[in-house]
Amino acid sequence: MSGICLQARNLSVGYGGRAIIHGMELTLRRGEIMTLIGPNGAGKSTILKSVIRQLELVGGTVCLNGRDMARLTDREISRQLSVLMTAHVRPELMTCFDVAATGRYPYTGRLGILTREDRKKVEQCLALVHAADLADQDFSCISDGQRQRVLLARALCQEPEVLVLDEPTSFLDIRHKLELLAILKEMVRQRRLAVLMSLHELDLAQKISDWVVCVRGDEIARQGPTEEIFTSNYIMDLYGAARGSYNALFGSLELERAAGDPEVFVIGGGGAGIPVYRRLQRQGAPFAAGVLGENDVDFPVARALAAEVVSEKPFQSVGEEAFRRARAVMGRCKRVLCPLESFGPMNEKNRILRELAREAGKLE
Repeated sequence: MSGICLQARNLSVGYGGRAIIHGMELTLRRGEIMTLIGPNGAGKSTILKSVIRQLELVGGTVCLNGRDMARLTDREISRQLSVLMTAHVRPELMTCFDVAATGRYPYTGRLGILTREDRKKVEQCLALVHAADLADQDFSCISDGQRQRVLLARALCQEPEVLVLDEPTSFLDIRHKLELLAILKEMVRQRRLAVLMSLHELDLAQKISDWVVCVRGDEIARQGPTEEIFTSNYIMDLYGAARGSYNALFGSLELERAAGDPEVFVIGGGGAGIPVYRRLQRQGAPFAAGVLGENDVDFPVARALAAEVVSEKPFQSVGEEAFRRARAVMGRCKRVLCPLESFGPMNEKNRILRELAREAGKLE
């Protein structure tokens, strides 16, 4: 049990005594972020609500630090586990300090009076989430991103070992998403906090998670280390996606390629071709790309979006065979685009392709 702070055994969850997900086994350790991913309606929030006792378990047990949570009091649980759910909190006439301070209630007496030490804890937690300057502001008058930081401070005020979050980035812009997750990661590293959360943003889940649980239908379809879960084919299968593709290297989605024979040839590489590929895809213009090294950053995006890709083996100069194939494909295209500004020795054949396209009047 060393290092394990939350464990679900043979867990079945659902509503009204009817299970929608059966027989789950989850083990969360200190200093670890476990993330639930899966399609909308798969049951991620149901699992979280069951773990924190907002919903009654249909079957199985959840143990907190080795003890069955069903045998623990609310105060005992709140001193070890805190929660940040998606529901908007709209307290009236409360400052951000007041809201964060409610996290100290598990440690106060019945009257909820804060001691000097309690107030110091609140100040420390607000500072940890970079919200100290919000302490005296009306909670109802700050932004969603600022609210999430204050609510995270409230959760940290409980001095938990486990933090449970349901879609914590759902209402945030990109800046506040990154800020919140960066703070969360710092807490995990510095305080050995254990985090259980759900996320819709696959790119963020891939980057922040230590362990990923895939929820689909009435089961946990798969769980494991991030690197094992986030493969291009599996993510598409998990979400039942039939169109487009998922790029596991970049953690990004690509729309499906334009249909038809290539009309445009793109001489790209080194990332220069990617915005061009995506622009042509948006325009519905089928294109070919080359010559790209198979280890080039352009290659996976070109493979997803191009009608045809002429490639060379990794770490090799563009050879004669690849050059001839590219020249033939380019000859069938009406237009040639070359976003490259310079060419190195390994890329010399692509410079020649550009000159041939210019001579043919196809280069734009």
